[in-house]
Amino acid sequence: MARYEEALPGILLCLAVAVTAVVINSILPVDLLGVALISLLLGMMLNPAVSKHRLFTEGVNWTSKRILQAGIILTGISLSFVQVVQAGKYALLLMVFTLSTAFGVGYICRKVFNVNWKLASLLSVSTAICGGTAVATVGPVIKAQDKEIAYALSATFIFDLLTVIAFPWIGKLLGLGDIGYGLWVGTSVNDTSSVIAAGYAFSDPAGALATIVKLTRTLFIVPITLVFSWIYARKELQNNSLQERTPVKLTKIFPWFILGFLMMVGVRSTGLLPETTVGTIARSAKFLLAAALGAIGMKTSFNEVAGVGVKPAVAGVVIDTSVVIVALVVQAMILTFV
Repeated sequence: MARYEEALPGILLCLAVAVTAVVINSILPVDLLGVALISLLLGMMLNPAVSKHRLFTEGVNWTSKRILQAGIILTGISLSFVQVVQAGKYALLLMVFTLSTAFGVGYICRKVFNVNWKLASLLSVSTAICGGTAVATVGPVIKAQDKEIAYALSATFIFDLLTVIAFPWIGKLLGLGDIGYGLWVGTSVNDTSSVIAAGYAFSDPAGALATIVKLTRTLFIVPITLVFSWIYARKELQNNSLQERTPVKLTKIFPWFILGFLMMVGVRSTGLLPETTVGTIARSAKFLLAAALGAIGMKTSFNEVAGVGVKPAVAGVVIDTSVVIVALVVQAMILTFV
C-alpha cells in the first residue's frame, strides 16, 4: 500500500497532463498534432521541474510502463480480424513490400549514418506499422532510452504532417483512383489519424479503404514486437558473453501484454460489443497512451532529444520516403497485373 501511495502523485500528474492535452487538442481548429504528441511535449516541458522532485518519480516511472501497457492492450478494440479480410489480398501483398522496405532500408541507414540499432529500429517500426503506437510498444521491449522514443515520435509527427498536406495533391496530380490512392496512403502514412485525414481529403471511398488497410497494418505489431523481444535478448546475451551458456527463454522475453492486445481484437471481432462501447474503450486507450507518453516526456529533456543529432532524422526521412515510393510503385503494379 505504501508503494502505491508513493506512486500516486506522479500518476495523478501524468493523468493531468493527458487531460490538458485533450483540452488543447479540442481547441485547435484541426487535429494536426494529436493528443499523444501534445502530451509528450507537455511532459518534456515539465521535465526540468519534475526531475528535481522525487515526489513524482515513482508514479511517472509506473505510468510510463504499466499504463502504457494498459493503453496498448485497449488499443486492440479498434481492430477486428474481419478487417483483415476486408483489406483483401491486394493490401496484404502490398504490405509485404512496404514492411520489407522499412526494415531493409532501416538496416542500411543504421550502417550508413551510424545510428544505434535501437533508434534505427524505432524509426523503422514507426514507418512499417503504426507510427507512435508502434514506437511506444517496441521501445520498452528493447529497453530504448526515453530520449530515443521521444525522438522517433517527433520524427513520425513531422513526416505525417507533411503527408496530410501533400498526399491528396500528389494523388490527384498522378491521376490515382480511389483504390490505388487508398492502398498507397494506408500502407505508407504512419499514424492512423493522419491516414484518415489524408485519405478522406482525396475522397470518401479512398479514405474508407485507407483506414481499413491502416488498421490491418496495426495487427503486424504483434509479430514485430515478438521478433524485437528476441533480438534484444540475443544482443544482451552477446554483450554479456553468455550466448553459449544461457539460451534465450521465451517466457522471459515474451511481452505478455501483447496477448491482451490480441484478446481485445478477438472481442471486437465477435461483433457483440455495441459501437458506442467500442468507441468509449478506444478513446480510453488513447487517453492512457497520452498519459504514458506524458510520463516519458517528463523523463526526457529537449536537450537530450536534440543531442541525439541530425543523422537519425536523415535516416528517418530516407526510410519514410523509400516506403512512400515503394508503396506507390507496387500498388500500381498490383492493380495493373494482379
